[in-house]
Amino acid sequence: MYLENKSNLEMEMAQATAQGHQTRNSLRSPEAVPGNFGELRLLQGISERRETQKQQQSAVLPPNQCVIHADGFVPVRQEDEHSFSMLNILTGRANSANLTERSPLLRFPQDDSITYMTLHDPGFIGGEEPWDNHSLDIERRYRLGSEVNTLSLSRSSSSDKSEPLDYLNRSFRLTSSIRGCFRVSRVAIIFTIVVLCSLFFSMYPDRDNPWRMLAVSPADPFSMNLTDFRDNALLKLQVGGPFTGGMVDLTNQEYVLIQVEQTEPAGQRRRRAQQVIHNWTIPLHGERNDQMLMTKTFEMLSSDPIVITIQAFLQDNEVVPLSMTHQSLYVNVETQVAIAGIILTGVYILIIFEIVHRTLAAMLGSLAALAALAVIGDRPSLVTVVEWIDYETLALLFGMMVLVAIFSETGFFDYCAVKAYQLSRGRVWPMIIILCLIAAILSAFLDNVTTMMLFTPVTIRLCEVLNLDPRHVLIAEVIFTNIGGAATAVGDPPNVIIVSNQNLRREGIDFASFTGYMFLGICLVLLTSFPFLRMLYWNKKLYNKESIEIVELKHEILVWRQTAQRINPASREETAVKCLLMQKVLNLESLLRKMMKTFQRQISQEDKNWEQNIQELQKKHKITDKALLVKCISVLAVVIFMFFVNSFVPSIHLDLGWIAVLGALWLLVLADIQDFEIILHRVEWATLLFFAGLFVLMEALAHLQLIDYIGEQTAVLIKAVPEDQRLAIAIILVMWVSALASSLIDNIPFTATMIPVLINLSQDADVNLPVKPLIFALAMGACLGGNGTLIGASANVVCAGIAEQHGYGFSFMEFFRLGFPMMIMTCMIGMCYLLATHVGLGWNM
Repeated sequence: MYLENKSNLEMEMAQATAQGHQTRNSLRSPEAVPGNFGELRLLQGISERRETQKQQQSAVLPPNQCVIHADGFVPVRQEDEHSFSMLNILTGRANSANLTERSPLLRFPQDDSITYMTLHDPGFIGGEEPWDNHSLDIERRYRLGSEVNTLSLSRSSSSDKSEPLDYLNRSFRLTSSIRGCFRVSRVAIIFTIVVLCSLFFSMYPDRDNPWRMLAVSPADPFSMNLTDFRDNALLKLQVGGPFTGGMVDLTNQEYVLIQVEQTEPAGQRRRRAQQVIHNWTIPLHGERNDQMLMTKTFEMLSSDPIVITIQAFLQDNEVVPLSMTHQSLYVNVETQVAIAGIILTGVYILIIFEIVHRTLAAMLGSLAALAALAVIGDRPSLVTVVEWIDYETLALLFGMMVLVAIFSETGFFDYCAVKAYQLSRGRVWPMIIILCLIAAILSAFLDNVTTMMLFTPVTIRLCEVLNLDPRHVLIAEVIFTNIGGAATAVGDPPNVIIVSNQNLRREGIDFASFTGYMFLGICLVLLTSFPFLRMLYWNKKLYNKESIEIVELKHEILVWRQTAQRINPASREETAVKCLLMQKVLNLESLLRKMMKTFQRQISQEDKNWEQNIQELQKKHKITDKALLVKCISVLAVVIFMFFVNSFVPSIHLDLGWIAVLGALWLLVLADIQDFEIILHRVEWATLLFFAGLFVLMEALAHLQLIDYIGEQTAVLIKAVPEDQRLAIAIILVMWVSALASSLIDNIPFTATMIPVLINLSQDADVNLPVKPLIFALAMGACLGGNGTLIGASANVVCAGIAEQHGYGFSFMEFFRLGFPMMIMTCMIGMCYLLATHVGLGWNM
């Protein structure tokens, strides 16, 4: 829109407004008829004096316009001597009563004046359609207009009740002042912490110790001396070579022995010399082709020189190439773990109480963890931090988001929602059970994230059709998605890590045995989860408390507000459009207040007329683009098929992220997308940034020894149990530690850390435990523990992000109130299954 010709534009606005009010008086009595808010021509002109306003009320209205009373908007005072028009808002020359893009969305007039607005709706009364053809619609509009006018006029007769209103006004001002102080304090505290972390991070350089390339053999060991070392410091060694995980068999396996030795001579601190020797044994891979980086930290006595010796024990006299670097850390392990715990607690406080957005909370936690690493002397470089991000997961998310964004243009999600409604015969709980069961079955064979990205839009559309609250249904679906993902070896990332471990394969834990055992246990968990879910939702109001018209109007207001906030007012035209959208939000909110006062809350717990509703919904929600639907289904079928093939055929060198990105490229070409910006706007960039920040945070916490400390303490507790009760206690400990840890931190690095701990524990002659029960307990706890919190599993975050984009976001506590009890119950059932099969039946071989 161009605003150069201001005088002509003002004249056109005034003429349109004058004609509009004349027709209102000719068609109706003084009560106004509220029009349909489908398409809005906004604030076409308002009078500057009372005489001008009376003239406008006696004017004539064109057939495609109507007038409503809007006492909920910021009015134009009848005593004002200055002119007011929408042009002043757009050009920035409005007075104090005018609206800007920073004006509050809900304000009440301070006097008894009535403001008129002209609304434009081509479908309200067509030029060829008489009034008789719309008698029911007109009667409804007339009744609502009468109630609105009555409410508006009743405000002028309530001046004798000014004292309670003044008291409420003072209370509101006091509450607003407290909220303002809290907001300022919150920003000041967070900003101070961010500045301090930035200063700490900038005060210490990156670790610049170069990698040393060396070669060792049985006849030629390697030795080096370290002299530059501090008191009470830790020595961190990183060694790269053809290693394999697990515990080494000294009799049959080739390995490398690293010996760290320090001798403190007698002196003032000690009467006699003291020597400390640390031995680190690393098994070698048989084919010498897998390069693996191993890291270990050693506690030293003093700043005396340290001798590092590396020797290879091989079956023949061959040479093993290795690379090594070392780092001095200035804080002991317990202090590092305490710092990591404080950082993790702070991140959860920010997310639980919604002090900041969860994406910003993850970024702040990453900054604090990086600053802590810098302080202890282990600051990573930018390249290292970027390498911590799991780009395969981000690529999978991005590719599936693009696929779903294009898929939604076909109307397929609306069609599926109607079919699900028809299958459930209008009953809510059978429909929820069907959705949860299908989600659990799909997630057993697909990635949980992929399942929720396909199911979330269908569920939201179905709940809108049935006037249900989508949040409760989505939470139930994502819970059962995490449960179903634990059933197979490819359903959840921890399971993939377990079956990919070569040492566990030698112990008999392969794809078939793992899937067979876990599938039986998860089926038992699913059977008990549905009744428990019904108990949790017993007092939950699944239906919306208002009528479907009010719910749709609320959602429309939210969508218009988000649309206005996303417009960057970089130019005059964009500023004008943003002002128009904000004014539309004001109009809709005023209508919402009137509807909230006039409509009755009529909610039925079961739809009696479901057959008639099915016919109406089938006419309304159809496939809009069949050609695009065929293309989308074809590409999505190929992508899902490649997901399956990738799990079973190792000759296909494509990860899940590559498959999703290639599928998105195929569909972009086939769909012939011209406006690429629309597709990019539908990508959940906040979710992608959250995962990137979460990956950095978890890796930094791992470098702060948090995950290793949890694994070591679990092993210590298991060793302290008497031998006759050790297996049962070990299963319980591993199960619950895994579940609680996976609900707080990412289960992928936790699983990768716990596998070698459990293997070493099972191969320890003093412990004498089989490895299978421990690994199955780890898998059960890591998968089911993701239901504990909102950030416990990737599918939870993805579902919350998509729901938030559609206007139905749920908070951390809303998920926690339903997810955590489900986690406790499912883990109890899983624990009983593990104890019954391994302790009772002896399925340990």
